[in-house]
Amino acid sequence: MRLTVRHATTYAYDPPADRCALRLRLYPSAFNSQRVLNWTVSVNGQPVPALMTTATGDRESIWTRSDVGTEVVVIAEGEVDVSDTAGVVRGLRDTVRPQVYLRASPLTEADAKIEALAAAVSGGTPLDRMHGLFNSVADAIEYKPASTTTATTAAQALKAGKGVCQDHAHVFISAARTLRVPARYVVGYLYAPDTKLTETHAWAEAWVTDIGWVGFDCANRLSPTDHYVRLGCGFDAADAAPIRGNVSGSRQERLSASVDIGPSTGQSQSQNQGDGVQSQTQQ
Repeated sequence: MRLTVRHATTYAYDPPADRCALRLRLYPSAFNSQRVLNWTVSVNGQPVPALMTTATGDRESIWTRSDVGTEVVVIAEGEVDVSDTAGVVRGLRDTVRPQVYLRASPLTEADAKIEALAAAVSGGTPLDRMHGLFNSVADAIEYKPASTTTATTAAQALKAGKGVCQDHAHVFISAARTLRVPARYVVGYLYAPDTKLTETHAWAEAWVTDIGWVGFDCANRLSPTDHYVRLGCGFDAADAAPIRGNVSGSRQERLSASVDIGPSTGQSQSQNQGDGVQSQTQQ
């Protein structure tokens, strides 16, 4: 499917900011089943091309400015052609060994309840076990918008029994690592024509023996299809954040964002992200 995406993020500062530095990871991944046809990223109207490709195969850039004023507007937009491979990611220029993703992170540290969830998964092939874990996580955590924050850990989300896509991904990753299966956090966009979405999307990828990296979206109980656009990955949501920034001179920051995504030849779907909800900037 050929998808058109427009992702706009606005940061409003009060009082005006003196200086702003942003690390931007808003450039879609390029691999066998995802081809970037055209893509631009701009900040306050200034084009910001990707400067480097990281060891994870993701592209990123840095934007800095003094005398920022009261507003910074980041826009990422373009067209991406995606094929459905049942979540299998091949051809990504990733030089990080899968075993690196066995390491826990602050948001994915396992507790006794996560260990028990993982231990209950048994039988079948390595892929079967990951699908079993995927269903267990979906059963254990009710999807409930605004029930958690960007600081909520996997253990906290599982204990509460509710959360959003970020929490499903964190719990899956934590449990998979408990089973000694490398797993990582993925952020991107989802085209869901029959569902009103309120945020950019997140899912997990696990390293499956004899297959490689496979995506698992517990929030929707499926592996990524051609409705998904992959931006990048990391150990957890903080590590994979599309925008990370540092601002000086302002005491208050207000965030608003929106994502418009849809088939290039059809009508797009709007995903509006409310002020301050699921912030993508880590400061």
